[in-house]
Amino acid sequence: MTPLVPETIETERLKLRQFTIEDTAAVARMLADPEVMRYLGGTPQTKDWEIWRSLTATLGHWALRGYGPYAVEEKGTGVVVGRVGLLHPVGWPGVEIAWTLNRPAWGKGYATEAAAAVARVGFGDLKADRLISLIDVRNVNSQRVAERLGAVREGTTDYFGADAITYVYRHDPARFR
Repeated sequence: MTPLVPETIETERLKLRQFTIEDTAAVARMLADPEVMRYLGGTPQTKDWEIWRSLTATLGHWALRGYGPYAVEEKGTGVVVGRVGLLHPVGWPGVEIAWTLNRPAWGKGYATEAAAAVARVGFGDLKADRLISLIDVRNVNSQRVAERLGAVREGTTDYFGADAITYVYRHDPARFR
C-alpha cells in the first residue's frame, strides 16, 4: 500500500523515519528493558524471534494500513531512541498515537515532541477525525505526556485482557490542525 502519511517527519531535535534492519539492536535494548516493558505487557522480550516479530509487525502495519510506528532518531547523534507513531491493529478502539522510548531517552521531552508531530500528521495527512492514546493506569509518565499534548481522558478499556485497566485519552484535533 502507498503510504498515507509521510515516511519521514522531522522536528527540532528528532527524525522520525521507517525502521531498518540496522535498528535491530536499538529495538532489542528497548524490548529487553523491564522498566520499558512494565506497562506494555510486562514481559521483557529478549529472544531474537521476538525482536524480529516486533520489527516485522511494525513494517507490516505500514504495509497494511499505510501508516504506523516510526523509528525515533536523535538528529544530533543518529541514535534510535524509540518508536512513536500511529497504530490501529484489528480490534483496537481507534487510531492510536503510541510512544515507547528507550530508558536513556526518558525525561527529555522526546515522547511529547514526536507524538505532537505524529498527531499533526494523523489529523492532517491521514485526515483522522479521532486519535486516541491507550495508557496503563499505573503509567503516570505516559499520562503526563498525553496531558501535555492536550489529550483528555475519556474512559477506560480492557487492553486485550491485560490485568491492569487502560485509560483511553482522546486528542483534540483543533490543537494539531
